[in-house]
Amino acid sequence: MTRSFRVFRVFLVDDHAVFRSGVRAELSGEADIAVVGEAGTVTEAIAGIKASSPDVVLLDVHMPDGGGLSVLRGIDPRTNGGGPVCLALSVSDAAEDVIALIRAGARGYVTKTISGPELAGAVRRVAGGDAVFSPRLAGFVLDSFTGRSNILEPQLDPELDSLTPRELEVLRLLARGYTYREIAEDLVISIKTVETHASNVLRKTQQSNRNALTRWAHRRQID
Repeated sequence: MTRSFRVFRVFLVDDHAVFRSGVRAELSGEADIAVVGEAGTVTEAIAGIKASSPDVVLLDVHMPDGGGLSVLRGIDPRTNGGGPVCLALSVSDAAEDVIALIRAGARGYVTKTISGPELAGAVRRVAGGDAVFSPRLAGFVLDSFTGRSNILEPQLDPELDSLTPRELEVLRLLARGYTYREIAEDLVISIKTVETHASNVLRKTQQSNRNALTRWAHRRQID
C-alpha cells in the first residue's frame, strides 16, 4: 500500500520576479511542497493569500509598497489566529527587521543566502509548528524577548501604521509628485477614489496640505 504524505502549500511574496522564479524552481523539486501562488506587491499578496489558503507564506521584508509588515497586518498569521504560517525571507539581517517581523506574527526569519534544500526544510519546520531562524538571527530574538537586548526596538509610527496598503500606495505616488490623474491611471482607479484616499491620508497623518504631506513622507523615506 502506498504511504500518503502531506503536501505543504506555499505562497511567495517578493517584489523581484527573478528571485520568485528561482525560489519556485528550488521548491518545485520537492515532492511534498507545492507553490500555490506568488505576488510582487502588498495588495496582490493579501488578495492571493486569502484566495489560495497556503500553509506557509514566504515573505520579503522590504518592498516598495510596504513590505512584510503590511502583509502581516492584512492577513491572519497562525501565531495570531487561524491563517497561514509566515516565514520571512529577506536580504536584510538587521536586528530591527527581525524583531519587528516576529512581533508582528512571523514564525521565523531566514536570509536569502539560504540554500534551496535548507529553505525547503525551513518550510516544513514552520508548517509543523517550529520557529526557524538563520543562525545569528536567533540571538536577536532571544535577547529581545528576555530583556537583555541592547538593540533599539523599532520605533512605532502610529500615523504611518494607520494607513491601509492602498493609502500607502497613494501616499508614495503623491510624495513623488504624481497628479491625481496620474495616480488614478497608475493604480487603475478613478480620480474620485484617489481624492478619497488622499483625504484619508491627510487626515490620518494630521497634515494640512499636500506640500506638508510630501515633507512628512520624505522625512520617513517614503518615496
